[in-house]
Amino acid sequence: MTCKFRCGDACAHEAPNTSDNAYFGDVVGDVVRRRGLLKAGAVLAVAGAGAGLLGSGTAAAAPRGNTDADLDLGAGRRKDGLNFTAVTPNTEDRVVVPDGYDQSVVIRWGDPVLPGAPAFDFDRQTAAAQAKQFGYNNDFCGLVPLGGPGDRWLMVSNHEYSTEDAMFRGWRADSTTREQVEIAWAAHGMSVVLVERDRRSGRLTAKVDRRYNRRVTVTSEFRMTGPAAGSDLLKTSADPSGTKVLGTLNNCAGGVTPWGTVLSGEENFNQYFANAGTVTDPVAKARLSRYGLSGGASGRRWEKFDKRFDVAQEPNEVNRFGWVVEIDPLDPTSTPVKHTALGRFKHEGANVIIARDGRVVAYMGDDERFDYLYKFVSDERYKPGNSKHAREHNKKLLDKGTLYVAKFTGDSPAAEIPGTGALPSDGEFDGTGEWIPLAAGNRSFVPGFTAEEVYVFTRQAADKVGPTKMDRPEDVEPNPRNRRVYAALTNNTDRGKAGKEGATEPNPRPNNRHGHVLELEERRGDNTATAFSWKLLLVCGDPNAADTYFGGYDKSQVSPISCPDNVAFDSRGNLWISTDGNALGSNDGLFAVPVEGKYRGRVKQFLTVPRGAETCGPVVEDDFVLVSVQHPGEIDGASADTPLSHWPDGGASQPRPAVVAAWKKDKGRICG
Repeated sequence: MTCKFRCGDACAHEAPNTSDNAYFGDVVGDVVRRRGLLKAGAVLAVAGAGAGLLGSGTAAAAPRGNTDADLDLGAGRRKDGLNFTAVTPNTEDRVVVPDGYDQSVVIRWGDPVLPGAPAFDFDRQTAAAQAKQFGYNNDFCGLVPLGGPGDRWLMVSNHEYSTEDAMFRGWRADSTTREQVEIAWAAHGMSVVLVERDRRSGRLTAKVDRRYNRRVTVTSEFRMTGPAAGSDLLKTSADPSGTKVLGTLNNCAGGVTPWGTVLSGEENFNQYFANAGTVTDPVAKARLSRYGLSGGASGRRWEKFDKRFDVAQEPNEVNRFGWVVEIDPLDPTSTPVKHTALGRFKHEGANVIIARDGRVVAYMGDDERFDYLYKFVSDERYKPGNSKHAREHNKKLLDKGTLYVAKFTGDSPAAEIPGTGALPSDGEFDGTGEWIPLAAGNRSFVPGFTAEEVYVFTRQAADKVGPTKMDRPEDVEPNPRNRRVYAALTNNTDRGKAGKEGATEPNPRPNNRHGHVLELEERRGDNTATAFSWKLLLVCGDPNAADTYFGGYDKSQVSPISCPDNVAFDSRGNLWISTDGNALGSNDGLFAVPVEGKYRGRVKQFLTVPRGAETCGPVVEDDFVLVSVQHPGEIDGASADTPLSHWPDGGASQPRPAVVAAWKKDKGRICG
């Protein structure tokens, strides 16, 4: 169910990357055939990274040892222990938090955002109401602090996709109505909501605020900026300038910038566009195919009500999606932008760090099997401060710079990476790598591609320069404490299939159902460098399985983790990981893991989300955690007529995606 509506069943089709650029295995030697593999099991559902697997297997066991062994880290001057009791894997239809913690819903689908929004009524939805209410399937969540008294933030949430089966009783694609389509348009996009925290109770509350609250939808205006803005490749009959776009689609992860804006990644945009199969021009057909467009009618039939979603009628409209979006929540009158300099692909998100020389570096993943990691380095330097001049300058930093794609090289012979989970002789999956330039401004570094073509057809341009094909690179974030970069590689059950690459050192497991987490360190700690070293921090799955690895830590002392998706950091530099598509038979959750010291690699589960839900966000503050609970109850066989979850309202209610806050009952620190 999730696969159908979130990504158009992407994993049921061949991976779009059919390029013949060198695989990592070709660099270090012949690809080794699979041997000693675990049985595949539930391949299609797991590959979709979100299909309901509840009841399909036995949940992995909880840690066998003392899960509070790191309490000693809280002693003395350094208080950086993760001092909570790990949550046991489960399949409950609720949010489960550690002993001594509390949790509550901050805002949910249909709750009011703008003044005048009516109360949510599932059976009497309208597009006008949804445009003023919190949207559907919230994914990324970010906080931008507000000045003044009290604990106040602007919370920005992405609304990745609509699940019409769960939103409307008796919904069928071939009989969808204009009102249902317009409700879905309004349910997509982003919400900006003022939230306040009561210091006495610890509870966070969403407020209907006239000044700051905002909804961005499929019909909101965006500006194209950067070197490809105005390109002939972006012009349509409705926008001959190639600079004005309506809407944003399939917004997945994102990040908060140092200048107080939010970056949002447009991911599986391809599924919204119809009739790509009618295109006969070989160049145009290859471009569409590389982004996963094929066939006739779309799954939601939006093309029935707006021709821009029909590739046959508006061939360039699809090129106006797949970008990194920037929105300024502190200026509700501003027009959001789409940054062409950061390239066009299935962006999971984008996250920024200020390099030591003041330039800004953004890291990005292309969430597809066998696709790539990217980064962007700005030409100009960040200006500190919150003055209008500084903010306006900084909001243009992502329009000029150099776009790169990553190539990884292992330091072990291919024969030492058999895919069984056995570490190579040096004791780690690790190696070196390089950032290959693609384009800078109006200059292309890819033979046969203009700069505009590099930005608009980034996947094809990257194919030409031989980067490393990875296992669904999703969230890629720099750690502000150690400046290292952490990438969640969710899964890839195609790895090792006939005709596909097998185990390699950066992707060491065929039939990779559970994913892994990669740690990248730029040369000399310089985020603008073009060379780096890397190692795998985690190879996820059941700790009892031979093909898992937890940074070298004792596997009897860790929580099982499957399908890492989003990452975040607390103020101590600990890594927090949310999961999507747990292939171990239990609900998805949020996990914490130290990346330094003797507890490096020790994964502890902080919470679980309800049945069928994905854990998104997250935000980790010193005294509370926010997670987005996306698509609760999305289990195969569920629908609005037969809901299989009743979270968060209970009883016989319909499930509603929501943002949840968790905090210690004694209002103490989360991680110390």
